Amino acid sequence: MSTSEIFWQAHDGLPRQAPGSAATARLLLRLAAPVAHRPRVVDIGCGTGPASLLLAEEIGAEVVAVDLHEPFLERLRADAAAAGLADRVRPLVAPMQDLPLPDGSADLLWAEGSAYNMGFDEALAAWRRLLAPGGVLVLTECEWTTAEPAAGARAFWDADYPGMRRTDANVRAAQEAGWTVAATYLLPDSDWAAYYDPLAARVEALRSQGVDPAVLHEVAGWEIDVRRTYGADYGYTAYVLRPR
Repeated sequence: MSTSEIFWQAHDGLPRQAPGSAATARLLLRLAAPVAHRPRVVDIGCGTGPASLLLAEEIGAEVVAVDLHEPFLERLRADAAAAGLADRVRPLVAPMQDLPLPDGSADLLWAEGSAYNMGFDEALAAWRRLLAPGGVLVLTECEWTTAEPAAGARAFWDADYPGMRRTDANVRAAQEAGWTVAATYLLPDSDWAAYYDPLAARVEALRSQGVDPAVLHEVAGWEIDVRRTYGADYGYTAYVLRPR
């Protein structure tokens, strides 16, 4: 079995694909107000779509849910149908770097734990055209929470996201790129647990089934261990941004 196949076995079927929670999503919606009535939403890097479903149900949004991994979107389709939301959630297989959507087609852009795949600055530049007048971008970004992170934390993130910065640097970058930073919010540890606890349980299940422990460590275990050891050195910060 390839490393890629083991990666997807470790992550498929989990409730979340990044730190977050329904409580945090609701808070961010309040911070993003005012949002258009029955807004048009693009959920970028939606995974299995926990935010897509919440936005469709709680604010009556029409959601285009974008991801490249078709099995995630298949689960979202099933969950949306079960919740009676199939007419409000439209899954779309597409790269976040080149979204096949018209300019001005979104009142709300939502991106939990996905912008780092292309970089914070690149995401702000690429996605801006999608917002309609009065629109708002809500994203979460992994950031250093200390000026001097531990060597172990630095080794992991330098390999995975060498462009990671602190909040002050990202606020400044957003402002220089023509955005108003309406709010920032550091996600609580419980949002990390909502992601990592099920992932750790999946890793242990796969280990018990005889999957190579070294590969499991590479695809998920190292990430979990780094968070447990160095979690005070970094976190996810949510941004509520409006184009100027």
